[in-house]
Amino acid sequence: MWPERTPVVSARVGAMPLKFFLKLYARLAGVTALVVLLCVALFAGINSVRLQYWQERFPEPLMRWLAAAPAPAEQYHWLGAVLELREGSAAQFDLSPVVAERLGYGQVVSLESNVGLRLLVAGVSGDILELRLADPYRDIARATGLILRWHLDSVPPPGRVEVAGQMAEALNVDIQSVGDDRLLPDSEVLAQVAERGLAFYREGQSGRGRVMIQLADGELFRIDMPAPFNPWAWPLLLLVALVLGGVLAIALFLALREVDSNLRAVESVAVRIARGEMGARVEAGESRLVTRLAVSFNGMAEHIQRLVQVQREMIHAVSHELRTPVARIRFGVQMIEDCQDQEALQKQLDGIDGDIQELDELIDEILTYARLEQGGPVFSLQETSVTDIVRQVVSEQQLVRPELTIEGLVDPESERWSMSDIEPRYIHRAIQNLVGNAGRYAAGKVRVTCHCDEDNCRIDVEDDGPGIPEADWEKVFTAFARLDDSRTRTSGGYGLGLSIVRRILYWHGGHAFVGRSDTLGGARFSLVWPRKKPLEAVL
Repeated sequence: MWPERTPVVSARVGAMPLKFFLKLYARLAGVTALVVLLCVALFAGINSVRLQYWQERFPEPLMRWLAAAPAPAEQYHWLGAVLELREGSAAQFDLSPVVAERLGYGQVVSLESNVGLRLLVAGVSGDILELRLADPYRDIARATGLILRWHLDSVPPPGRVEVAGQMAEALNVDIQSVGDDRLLPDSEVLAQVAERGLAFYREGQSGRGRVMIQLADGELFRIDMPAPFNPWAWPLLLLVALVLGGVLAIALFLALREVDSNLRAVESVAVRIARGEMGARVEAGESRLVTRLAVSFNGMAEHIQRLVQVQREMIHAVSHELRTPVARIRFGVQMIEDCQDQEALQKQLDGIDGDIQELDELIDEILTYARLEQGGPVFSLQETSVTDIVRQVVSEQQLVRPELTIEGLVDPESERWSMSDIEPRYIHRAIQNLVGNAGRYAAGKVRVTCHCDEDNCRIDVEDDGPGIPEADWEKVFTAFARLDDSRTRTSGGYGLGLSIVRRILYWHGGHAFVGRSDTLGGARFSLVWPRKKPLEAVL
């Protein structure tokens, strides 16, 4: 006997399980956090290197200009008050061996300190020159402007353009004389220039820096500085985007590899089933991403295996069941030729008609059983009174079997919950089969009891017959199985009635089982199914 499973009459795809959603969400959150942390670390790490590089390359022209002077601290003595320009030996500055070695190679070295940035370079005399900057970009721009103004003030006006060009090339800036009103900054900057002789300003919030200087004779020059440090440079953003895409690609590859591995497992089992290994199943574990697919696939495989087995059993059983009525019809036809009177002829014709009726009933039973086994009919569940169906079956069977006492018992409480979601025709057929089966073996009494509550409906059919041995309680629901060898019309049946009953209950999400009647002493068949269909069922 095959295990019964809760049927799916016509259910929509269920919602995603919470456990699966949380697991998937945790994975996505983990990957997202990893990507964010990686991008932040990469961004900060690369920018720290870029900033160090910029802090040494941006002031390098100015530092080399100062280092080329024979005595910069004396020549530009006024610069010391602005940028703390100092000059001394390596020992005075307490330098590490690495810094000293770099200075020996002629490099400009920047060092972070608690008061700002320290810029170091070796002078022509071998001494170390140091500048201390609070704001590197602004302070370098102001120092450049001060030096330019000091040199241009000492040059006659006709030669200033040439000297400005030479210094611009050496200091890596753009210098131009302001002879056009369009080159003038706003009034606030001009006020600073008039007051101090120099003003630093920017093109925008974070644009290039500019320095406006005014010489002693009133001539204005504008110095355009190189671009400031940009932490959002497009090469860096491109690199971060490539890393981000790479990490996501790896994560996607790993995820798809797991899915592909699981799908290949399902595919392998499908190929094995196609080759005839009907017992092949997919191993579904808790950690598998396609666990639900594996469970559904295994359910489908079990159903297919069951259908194949049922088909084999039906072919064998049907061929056996058809032989008896066909043989009787053939015998009846032969006997008609030997009939000498009308009475004998009519007897044979009646026998043939009965055999044809038996064939018709057998075919109807077989077709009904086949429909229920091979996926079931298209159930159109509707809210119907179960107690009314019970009373109808009892009254119909009492007319068919007047020699028996068939009583229906419905307690008052069940009337309150009698409305159930059922397919009335098939529930009627199931109860009718049980009552008819009980009537064939009952000594004189059949009792049909109906009980309904808020959750379930139950119908018990009992008789006072010989009952069924406990060892055969499951066997009676097997197709074409009978507990005796009788094939006469008096015992009746083809071994399909109880199988049809169980399949009808299966498609209603319920069960059919047999036991012993405590009150009548015979067999007791019971039907139990949920009173209401699940909320997610779509009929």
